[in-house]
Amino acid sequence: MMAWLEFCAAFAVFFLSHSLPVRPPVRSWLQARLGQGGFTLGYSVLSLAVLAWLIEAAGRAPYLPLWGWAAWHALVPLAVMLAVCLILSFSLARPNPFSFGGTQNDRFDPSQPGIVRFTRHPFLLALALWATAHIVPNGDLAHVILFGSFAGFAVLGGRLIDRRKQREMGGNWHDFRNSVAGAPVFSHSISTGGVLRLLAGLALYAMLLWAHPYLFGVSPLP
Repeated sequence: MMAWLEFCAAFAVFFLSHSLPVRPPVRSWLQARLGQGGFTLGYSVLSLAVLAWLIEAAGRAPYLPLWGWAAWHALVPLAVMLAVCLILSFSLARPNPFSFGGTQNDRFDPSQPGIVRFTRHPFLLALALWATAHIVPNGDLAHVILFGSFAGFAVLGGRLIDRRKQREMGGNWHDFRNSVAGAPVFSHSISTGGVLRLLAGLALYAMLLWAHPYLFGVSPLP
């Protein structure tokens, strides 16, 4: 019973830590005292710490299997996580006025949107893929609740952000969206930055494969 209570408490703290600090009054108050950089760093550290606690709490919860494990289950996150790492590397620190996490959004060029051509919310897409892929080899109740909630949170989050951005951007949101939809799927030339991002994504994937047993106590390899 105590393990389930810890799991529920970790979930509550996780969602509170991701909703309260970003509310305009709270965010403004924190940024005024910590600065933009301090707020971003503090919010990132808090998010990672609470996420680690939530994952550990799911591992300590009573094991109630919903389906049996098969060797091929491990191949699903192994394949999907490569796409997740590439999505993250191609979306990090680049303009994206449609979602959160974008930098220098005033420099966004709808004719060369990069990964935004495929998804307005690359970080949420990466979260949804990560969560859904990890449901397959983790067929117990606690982990299905954990990863299923993350997948649902990512899908719902995209819709909520779309509504908020439409209010903030007005008609520009639709103009940008239509321009992005008409942009070429791939550019005519491969830039140096694109190659570096590709290599960074592959390096992140390799690092996660190496670190997974140390971070989570389970090897991702079949």
